[in-house]
Amino acid sequence: MPGIDESLTFIPLNIAVLTVSDTRSMAEDKSGDTLVARLEGAGHTLAARSIVQDDVEEIRAIVRGWIADKGVDVIISTGGTGFTGRDVTPEAIEPLFEKKMDGFSAIFHRLSFEKIGTSTIQSRATGGVAGATYIFVLPGSPGACKDAWDGILAQQLDYRHRPCNFVEIMPRLDEHLRRGMAK
Repeated sequence: MPGIDESLTFIPLNIAVLTVSDTRSMAEDKSGDTLVARLEGAGHTLAARSIVQDDVEEIRAIVRGWIADKGVDVIISTGGTGFTGRDVTPEAIEPLFEKKMDGFSAIFHRLSFEKIGTSTIQSRATGGVAGATYIFVLPGSPGACKDAWDGILAQQLDYRHRPCNFVEIMPRLDEHLRRGMAK
């Protein structure tokens, strides 16, 4: 049965939060606030936080910088996953993925369907790995951020979660890089 193995020690991660919006300021960023409250409440550290407009190159520049920053283990973005002309977050971030996490989108939509029904189809939530950094792209609503954190990320970003979790495989995410350097 899945759950937390209390005999293991919690390992805090450094998580960056990016809000993608043309209209929100930090004072109005309820989705970003939701993510920060949850990650800090779980014992993780907020490594960085930013708000960026719905612009592919601006989004990509921030995410690339965080991928290159060894002080960032996880990036969570919120906003820009819909179908309007300004919704470009997946287009900005997915090309950076070395590996796409199809299961994240599938589970997110299953959880979301339980709350909002078929309206979940209007989100292009996605996840992947780049530069040994986990990246999750969430819709811009506080509810979607709660669903993703509470239903997926809280468990997978906790080393104590069994039968497996993202934290335990972090040292092996860049195996291909180390093998190349060893030759």
